[in-house]
Amino acid sequence: MFKLFKYTKKIYALIVVLIIALVATQVFCDMTLPERMQDILKNASVVSALKEQGILTDPILEEAKANIWQNALYMVLLGLGSVCSTILVCFFSAKFAANFSYGLRRAVYKKVENFSLAEIDKFSTSSLITRSTNDVMQVQMVVNMVLRMAVAAPIYAIYGIIKAVSIQTSSQLSVVIICAIVALVLLVFTIFIIVIPKFNIIQKLTDRLNLVTRENLTGLRVVRASNAQLKEEIKFREANDNITKNNIFVNRVFSIFSPGMQIIMNMASLIILWVGGFIVYEISTTTAQAEAFSSIFTFQQYTMLIVMGFMQLTMIVVLVPRGIVSARRINEILESNTLINDPEVETKPNEVGTIEFKNVNFTYGDGKEDVLENINFKINKGETLAIIGGTGSGKSSLVNLIARFYDVKSGEVLVDGVNVKNIKQETLRDKIGFVPQKAVLFSGTIRSNLAFGKPNLNDDDISYALDIAQASEFVKEIGYDAPVAQGGTNFSGGQKQRLCIARAIIKRPEILVFDDSFSALDLKTDQKLREALNEKTKGTTNVIVAQRIGTILHADKIIVLDDGKMVGYGRHEELLKNCPVYQEIAYSQFSKEELENA
Repeated sequence: MFKLFKYTKKIYALIVVLIIALVATQVFCDMTLPERMQDILKNASVVSALKEQGILTDPILEEAKANIWQNALYMVLLGLGSVCSTILVCFFSAKFAANFSYGLRRAVYKKVENFSLAEIDKFSTSSLITRSTNDVMQVQMVVNMVLRMAVAAPIYAIYGIIKAVSIQTSSQLSVVIICAIVALVLLVFTIFIIVIPKFNIIQKLTDRLNLVTRENLTGLRVVRASNAQLKEEIKFREANDNITKNNIFVNRVFSIFSPGMQIIMNMASLIILWVGGFIVYEISTTTAQAEAFSSIFTFQQYTMLIVMGFMQLTMIVVLVPRGIVSARRINEILESNTLINDPEVETKPNEVGTIEFKNVNFTYGDGKEDVLENINFKINKGETLAIIGGTGSGKSSLVNLIARFYDVKSGEVLVDGVNVKNIKQETLRDKIGFVPQKAVLFSGTIRSNLAFGKPNLNDDDISYALDIAQASEFVKEIGYDAPVAQGGTNFSGGQKQRLCIARAIIKRPEILVFDDSFSALDLKTDQKLREALNEKTKGTTNVIVAQRIGTILHADKIIVLDDGKMVGYGRHEELLKNCPVYQEIAYSQFSKEELENA
């Protein structure tokens, strides 16, 4: 957990020093109170004893009263000091913990933002959400409690033992403290052994619950259309039941903790008073009895402080393991080695708008079989490359390599004549306007969504991009500042796709990549969009992944993929003659006459 503190501002170290000073003040006040109480009881007992013997004089009485009032005033001041210190400790520890978690969440988010898609797949989206929220909250709670108790608890315990042993009657009563401490340690150790393994399980089950909930809400239309509500409900209930059962088990074990502590404290207090009664009874003189009584009472107070110190230590021991589990999960993110890194020195491009694949092989993660195998091609500035193939043939995998969302297993991907590994990711992606297969819009407005492509955009930029994307008509009706719901749920599939296309075009990049981005468009809109692209983005290199032959008929080059291999490469006319896979796709969509006249 200590590794995480490097993500906190150094100035907050001063808050920790202040907290330690305040805790020391609080402990000093609490530990001095029994001494003052002992003096009050001793004076009162002596006065009472002298009065019974008939030898009490006015000077002795006045001196005793003065001592009692003086000690009472000290006790009030000490009590106020303890209360004020406690309030300030709680305030500053909460402030430090909140700022610590703020820095931690920021560091996790920044790290995840730099993850490649391979690392996102490795951790899973639901787990990353849990780690950046629930796990950070667990660590924050532990830090808060530790700052409040970690310093105070050992001082209470050690200083209390020293003071208790120094009391005259402590030799007969010290065994009580020993027994109380042993009982506390056994109780904590038992709870520790039972509960710790459950914390790991609970965090993993939280990941699972988030995954099920996220899938269910994301795929709500599919669930309802398939009448699969009951199936999803059973899946959610299983995940919910598992985490609930483990949490109930942990809470039941913890429920033993508080009453167990109370029993130990009350038993220790009872035994002290019982043994102390015999000690007082065996003393012959009244004055000695009075002093013994005050000593026993003070010993009892110190014993309570010692037990309280151990109680705080046990609370830390109980809380810290869960925090350690969460800290370990956070560290897995922060200390993971990113698979895709920027070069120290960029290689300057010697071409513009070109894309080349040289003997590229690619596989996901630790997969044994290549998803792409021996891919070779080159397209020049202003050309259009189309990629077609069956489902799972590797089309999306290929275009993901262009933007370096993944790195190749072997071979080279070159953009502008430079290996993408020798270009900074920011520089590379500034050259590329990428439209993913799934249309993604963010909550905000149409203007704010388009600004992802170009932050300092104006109305002319928006109009230019919307015209090409064939989105001007419906956007003009609602305005550029029309709200966009989370995920763009207030737009149709075709509208979302056109807005995503506009977002890529508005950058005016060297290269435009469309990963099956026309699938939700009707044929007429598809044709108009492609004509606008050819007319208004001349000089821009286009890469189009498509399922429809009509979308790619006039591409300069067409790659045909089948099971990750290039089985065809050329123009439409060439492939229609010599590529069986392309022929099969083409004839499934058009008749022979239609293709010949296209």
